[in-house]
Amino acid sequence: MKTQREFLPTDRYYFDFKKCTSSKGWAQVDTSQDASYFGTWANPFDLKVITYAEGDVTIQTADNVAEFKEEIKKMKDWNEENGHEFSGIDALCNERLKNRFTEIGMSEFLH
Repeated sequence: MKTQREFLPTDRYYFDFKKCTSSKGWAQVDTSQDASYFGTWANPFDLKVITYAEGDVTIQTADNVAEFKEEIKKMKDWNEENGHEFSGIDALCNERLKNRFTEIGMSEFLH
């Protein structure tokens, strides 16, 4: 897993509506922590996960599908172990995105 970090003084809506849109292959990873200052997105085509937290941006790129799936599972487990709800992955009514998650064996994470 390759990890990049940067600082971007914005809010999560920059990612929702510009950087991590469903038309670019991104889905929202929904948890009870989501707020204007926090969000997570997953791209099953590029095998990337972006997390935004108060300006800190972490971009993780998996080397393969198994590593990508494991990263999502780790997020789910961490949230649940720490008292947060993991609602799942929202493919944002994008059939191509939903189909890709299903193709790589991640339909159980979709909501």
